[in-house]
Amino acid sequence: QVHLVESGGGSVQAGGSLRLSCKASGYGYSCVGWFRQAPGKEREWVATIYPHGGITDYTNAVKGRFTLSHDNAANTVYLQMNSLKPEDTAMYYCAATPPTTCLDDDFAGWGQGTQVTVSS
Repeated sequence: QVHLVESGGGSVQAGGSLRLSCKASGYGYSCVGWFRQAPGKEREWVATIYPHGGITDYTNAVKGRFTLSHDNAANTVYLQMNSLKPEDTAMYYCAATPPTTCLDDDFAGWGQGTQVTVSS
């Protein structure tokens, strides 16, 4: 199973930017997804990247503001977050699917998360 470590969170004012990193190690993977969980709410999917095909997908709430990219050499996925809003405040997690699948139910290897706080 792949092991993932998130970093890059912090506190910013509304309209600011942050770049989150998700570094993978261990076994291979296919898709990498970002998820977030705000206090008192369920975890929600944010975005997914299929690095080998350069395919990305985003939840409507972040389209046009968040951008995924992948550094193959570093086995790292980046989530560039611009025009941040207070409602983006949450703990952000990344997870990956095994090399042969990209199904939502197959995300695993969850990291410890990185906190993003956006003040108004």
